Amino acid sequence: MQTRNKFMEDMSQLMNNAMGVAQGAKSEAETAMKSMMDRWMADRDFVSRDEFDAVRAMAQKAREENEALKTRIDALEARLSTEG
Repeated sequence: MQTRNKFMEDMSQLMNNAMGVAQGAKSEAETAMKSMMDRWMADRDFVSRDEFDAVRAMAQKAREENEALKTRIDALEARLSTEG
């Protein structure tokens, strides 16, 4: 009976060790995949979300400035046409 318990303990220990190795391999694979994806994205000149948001804000500001200038030009042209 003693050998059977020792066998079960050894099998349990072996399974625990195998799970630890599997977890370590999973972690290494995830790290390698993330690194590979980061390199792939950098090689394709993708922009980060922060960079995209900054450029979008600049474009929005430029559109607003253009609209303000258009309104001002329209007002000046209207004034010139009534004076001229």
